[in-house]
Amino acid sequence: MTRLSTAVLDQLPADVARPTYDRGQPCGVVHLGTGAFHRAHQACFFDGLLAAGHRGWMIQGASLRSPAVAEQMNPQDGLFTVLVRDGGEERMQVVGSIGDVLVAPHDPAALVAALADPDVALVTLTVTEKGYCIDPATGALRLDDRAVAADIADLTRPRTAPGFLTAGLAARRAAGTAPYTVLSCDNLPDNGHRTRAAVIALARAVDPSLAEWIEREVAFPSSMVDRIVPATTRDDCDNFESATGVRDEALVKTEPFTQWVVEDRFCNRRPPLEQVGVQMTSNVAGWEMAKLRLLNGAHSAIAYLGGLAGHRYVHLAMAAPGFDRLIEALWDEAEATLSPVDGFDAAAYRAQLRLRFANGALQHRTHQIAMDGSQKLPQRWLNTIRVHRQLGRGVPPALTLALAGWMHWQGGRNDAGVAHVVDDPLAGETAAALARAGRDRAEQVRQLLSIEAIFGAQLPADAPFLEALTAAYVRIAEASAARAVAEFGASVEA
Repeated sequence: MTRLSTAVLDQLPADVARPTYDRGQPCGVVHLGTGAFHRAHQACFFDGLLAAGHRGWMIQGASLRSPAVAEQMNPQDGLFTVLVRDGGEERMQVVGSIGDVLVAPHDPAALVAALADPDVALVTLTVTEKGYCIDPATGALRLDDRAVAADIADLTRPRTAPGFLTAGLAARRAAGTAPYTVLSCDNLPDNGHRTRAAVIALARAVDPSLAEWIEREVAFPSSMVDRIVPATTRDDCDNFESATGVRDEALVKTEPFTQWVVEDRFCNRRPPLEQVGVQMTSNVAGWEMAKLRLLNGAHSAIAYLGGLAGHRYVHLAMAAPGFDRLIEALWDEAEATLSPVDGFDAAAYRAQLRLRFANGALQHRTHQIAMDGSQKLPQRWLNTIRVHRQLGRGVPPALTLALAGWMHWQGGRNDAGVAHVVDDPLAGETAAALARAGRDRAEQVRQLLSIEAIFGAQLPADAPFLEALTAAYVRIAEASAARAVAEFGASVEA
């Protein structure tokens, strides 16, 4: 087996694009969470920036949990391939913007030192919603979280993303080095503000003067990211090796569409990302909200209801009876809560999403999207439902059916009785809620709604909402998710 590396780049077929810039230049970026999404998104933009001759924007990658990505990438000199798939067409590009990947739990001091490096001007994050250690209902840092408490007690060996950001900034302040800009690239509403609040809350618990310095000196711009990046399979790696003669264990696959909208507010050197297609703006919030409620909201509905119905991939669920009508209705409900955004065309965006969801070449698994639902529901569905209720518009039926699907997903079995893992940081709490309720379906709904970290206090006390949600939940239990969606589609069409 010949592994992808700098030494074998010239052996790749001519149709595989590869980096030609100097990869030995300093890293100007540290990225926390060097997973598949980062490699298929931000790393590609910086690869384009470096290819255009803009020096000093190599990326120091870091994993905050597993060594798996480092084990994939470091033997390959940080190189990896992006497969862009659209129907029967495929384009391959080796990306070179990541130098290597640190494993934070193995050597936290090495990551803090990287963050303290004066060459670093920007820190980006894709650590998923749960990586911020914030309460999904309130957005506040969970000071009672074990890892957060450990960071507060000893910031020399951080465990969390807020802890590492704080430790790096503390080291720069002590050395008299200018702070870095912190740019969240996760699906959180107002992600810059939430990241800032989490870092300052942790810093304040460690050293109030550090918190004051961060408040005064550090920029936390918001951003919106959009690209569908399914999990890479062993077959994908095998097929690439057969086609090229080179093994790439860090390969990622994605769609042609990619978008990055960034708030133009930096406290250190600013990469000229607009030159490689990034949209720099003074207002990310509208774009962010549209993406969360339209794309991500629809994806979660497909994940839970489609997964329950036995559909392994998004494109298969979308082709099943009723799903297209359900998603259109969900988009209607979500769009009605969006504020106007300059340059955003909701009709065109929805048309584009239909094509993206139908791209079977991606093989985007419903179970992958279903992960960490408790952290995603507030921004994808619940806030939309709250707006409808506050404005007296009634209970939105598509979102309510989707939420009932999430509740059934917590039971760990699909329509056919096939078991699945509920991969969620609150899986223990949802399982306990269902156990308390016994076989009483209405009580199961009430117990799940009582998890305040997800639902807050307002929605569980909303009687019409509770009645509609219970009816949808019971219908799935009595018929199936597949039949409930098909009936919904038929009722909308009629």
